[in-house]
Amino acid sequence: MRVDGDVATSGRTRDLVRFDAVERATHWISAALFTVLIVTAIPLYFGSLFGVTPPRVEVEQIHLWTGLALPVPFAIAVLAPWGRRLRRDIRRVNDWTNAELTWLRSWGRFELDADKFNPGQKLNAVVVAASSVVLFATGVVLKWFNLVPVSWRSGATFVHDAFAWLLVLFIAGHIIMALTHPAALASMVRGRVSEVWASRHAPRWLAERERMDPPQRD
Repeated sequence: MRVDGDVATSGRTRDLVRFDAVERATHWISAALFTVLIVTAIPLYFGSLFGVTPPRVEVEQIHLWTGLALPVPFAIAVLAPWGRRLRRDIRRVNDWTNAELTWLRSWGRFELDADKFNPGQKLNAVVVAASSVVLFATGVVLKWFNLVPVSWRSGATFVHDAFAWLLVLFIAGHIIMALTHPAALASMVRGRVSEVWASRHAPRWLAERERMDPPQRD
């Protein structure tokens, strides 16, 4: 096998780097933090669960500090020099074509010349990111409510709960899709996908990669 930059070749088969170590670490650390937030939110929302969980004050503290820590790994990855690939992928997520919007409105009923991320993945990333910002802001209001008007706290409670349910829904969908697409899931573990997979699921990204690093054919 020959490993050369973003491509590993073995005979006629090529593996392409889809996610580097920084992206994978950021993803899994964020996933762990989201898991803690969801698990601790359950007894906070459904008070009847207390008695089988730690005291409420302990759960609140875990939930609070995990929420405050959530942006940290992402900020470190994005702002540091080693976050070049992550910044590039963020630009990809925010770059929508007319064909992608049409595909999304049709619920994926036609063939799409997909980029590195399909419209469903882009939508998931946008919703999770936006919801996280809203949850962070409303969580701060709920914790330090004495610094804001009472009406803000009432509104923050509703918004926090609503966006929490939205986030859980999208995360659940993300997990289901990942489990039903093992090759895509594996790329977030080992970082690579095969050229065959890319040709089927991300042909536009594959064409871009081939322009940058043309395949060597026997």
